[in-house]
Amino acid sequence: MVDTMVDSRWKGVSPLTGRVGDAFAVRWTGSLVAPVTGTYKLGVNGSTGYTLYVNGTLLVEYQGVICPRTRTKAVDLVAGRFYSLRLDYVNRGLDPQAQLLWSIPRTDYLTEAVDVARKAEVVVMVMGLSPALEGEEMPVQVEGFAGGDRIDIGLPGPQEELLKRIHALGKPMVLVLLNGSAVAVNWAAEHVPAILEAWYPGQAGGDAIADVLFGDYDPSGRLPVTFYKSVEDLPPFEDYRMQGRTYRYFPGEPLFPFGHGLSYTTFAYSNLQLSSKTISPGDTLTVSVDVQNVGKRAGDEVVQLYVSDVVASVPVPIRQLQGFERIQLVSGEKKTVTFALSPRQLSLIDDEGQRVIEPGEFRITIGGRQPDTRDSAGEARGLLVGSFGVSGEGEAVAMSEVL
Repeated sequence: MVDTMVDSRWKGVSPLTGRVGDAFAVRWTGSLVAPVTGTYKLGVNGSTGYTLYVNGTLLVEYQGVICPRTRTKAVDLVAGRFYSLRLDYVNRGLDPQAQLLWSIPRTDYLTEAVDVARKAEVVVMVMGLSPALEGEEMPVQVEGFAGGDRIDIGLPGPQEELLKRIHALGKPMVLVLLNGSAVAVNWAAEHVPAILEAWYPGQAGGDAIADVLFGDYDPSGRLPVTFYKSVEDLPPFEDYRMQGRTYRYFPGEPLFPFGHGLSYTTFAYSNLQLSSKTISPGDTLTVSVDVQNVGKRAGDEVVQLYVSDVVASVPVPIRQLQGFERIQLVSGEKKTVTFALSPRQLSLIDDEGQRVIEPGEFRITIGGRQPDTRDSAGEARGLLVGSFGVSGEGEAVAMSEVL
């Protein structure tokens, strides 16, 4: 845990001058009284440089400039005895921060958490990842991570175990995820009735989460990335091709797709209209749709328009988001949303590296989510689907000729 007396983050500026990048140093001194006899872990998380002494003996140290590093070491302490601590911190970088870390021996945090949850009427499980784990070139020695890279996209093992044990209590449960990248919460998706993705929400994150959980605000966020079920769904790290990656090229079934998001109300789509069934290579296509709030309360919907090039001569994305609009509707309200598809949005890069527009068929889908490979022509699982053609004699037209 982080000691409340030494938990300093200076938001990138020197506390002496208020300027970014100015060097400074801090020394903390005090005494530690062990509550129980045993083997403790003491250490520091900080950037650029620090040394921690216990009873005048160096315990841990670090010198570097890239990002904060954590150093800890086991030390035997006797209950009731005073131990002098001295932490020297030196900042020479752009992200000054220092935290004193310690843990009490033989503490069964898992059992303690289950006992607390047993007394609750509703359990809110806040889980996920930490910036101390996911990042670039970090000395992380934790299962599922390698130097800040993730080699397992599931929840960390202890969190998964805690989630299952508390779920077994039979209490109403909400899972709140705090993370900077997608997490494969497969078990939670099947067993936990509500999952709220909060990412790294900042200092007002607690208030925002509470507003959603208590129903004061209708959730309207949509996932900006794909949540895969496993790393087995993805190509190897060494393969830098786009095939199999991101919502545009992933052919499988994700855990939660790009663009996914739920609401406390329900929206219905109707009256899909295209300005033409066939356009010339330089034309703009207008697409409109009616969206109605058919639920009992007001809410926001994110209308999403995806385009697929059905007969391209070169490999192209399975689907591409080419328009989106957030709208707010009260119960029963209907609104028409219109998008304009430009020639560039229908173009591709050919084998000669030129951006061209090819004649042929294009499919569009519009709704509150992305389409997947299970969606076919016609109305499909809440989406409206249409198609149009680009005219021509089989020859691609360069973008430079239609601009």
